[in-house]
Amino acid sequence: MAPPARHILTFAQTLDGGGVERVQLRLAAAWIEAGRRVTLLLGCGEGPLAAELPRGIEVVALRSASYGALYAASRHIRRLAPDVIFCAGNHYTSVAAWTRLRLGTTCPPIVAKASNALTRHDQGAIFAAAYRAWLRLHPRFVDHLVAMSPALADEAIAAMRLPRDRVSVIANPPALHAPDPAPPALPDARFVLGIGRLEPQKRWDRLIDAFARIEDDAVHLVILGDGAMRDALSRRIAALGVADRVHLPGHALDPRPALARAAVVALTSDYEGVPGVLREALAQGTPVIATDASAAVTEIVAAPAVGTVVARNDAIGLVAALDHWLAPGRPRPAPIPEPGSNAAADYLALFDRIVAARVKA
Repeated sequence: MAPPARHILTFAQTLDGGGVERVQLRLAAAWIEAGRRVTLLLGCGEGPLAAELPRGIEVVALRSASYGALYAASRHIRRLAPDVIFCAGNHYTSVAAWTRLRLGTTCPPIVAKASNALTRHDQGAIFAAAYRAWLRLHPRFVDHLVAMSPALADEAIAAMRLPRDRVSVIANPPALHAPDPAPPALPDARFVLGIGRLEPQKRWDRLIDAFARIEDDAVHLVILGDGAMRDALSRRIAALGVADRVHLPGHALDPRPALARAAVVALTSDYEGVPGVLREALAQGTPVIATDASAAVTEIVAAPAVGTVVARNDAIGLVAALDHWLAPGRPRPAPIPEPGSNAAADYLALFDRIVAARVKA
């Protein structure tokens, strides 16, 4: 018998290299391999992730990198008639809400993934109150929510006031990297590694400031990624006098060689969901330092032997953590396998269950 969720539709703004979109494409590839039809409504097809578009995916080009272009999704969904809609992250839920509003009872079931923390300490009081109100609207347009860890699921249930039976926990699938044809140049020295978009959320300025204060001035810092903050970060690096030891080589298709060589991997974000880079680092046996950017961070950095969690604004604590893990002879943790090997199949089982329940109703 044909599965209930034969046709899955999802949408993305750009292929600029965000973690949400990378996982989205990874899942789509597995769903296609499992015999499902997958359609991607895509604003702009240019960017580092263009090379990761899976064979067999049906792309509907919206020809605009503007977020507003995605609000045309309802028109395409009406024409394509998918069985289920997958909203890949928090960034896209307003598109899901607009689609539900436009299509009403004819809208296919919407499954959304919580990709970032729902408790945002970086927000001011007014914006935080508005955000909390927005989250409480989610049960009206999201049929089911996927959280990437138990802690994130609990946070979603509390923030969105969703019944527990409408929330599932499915870890992101492990990254399947192909060898990088143009790997970034790495320093011929010990280095701290950061991986992520050069955007305000990631707060690489915190890491750069702390790095400038560490005891060992022979250590380098490498931040892999690109984004709008490149020029501002370059100016900060120059102002701190560490331009000879801090490197911004750009996006890496395969970060594993850098992860394996790094002395420690650092993530200093204001907010995160379940940071895949921490799990990838620990899978390589590389210790991690992370800010308390989400409830999931302490689930991943579960013991002092694998890393250190510091408060977001604890500059002294961040310097101390770097000095600790950069101390000569510091033992590295044993590799920890990444979870999520069955993620694609778990999503398909969830989609089939939700679509079948909709048909019976």
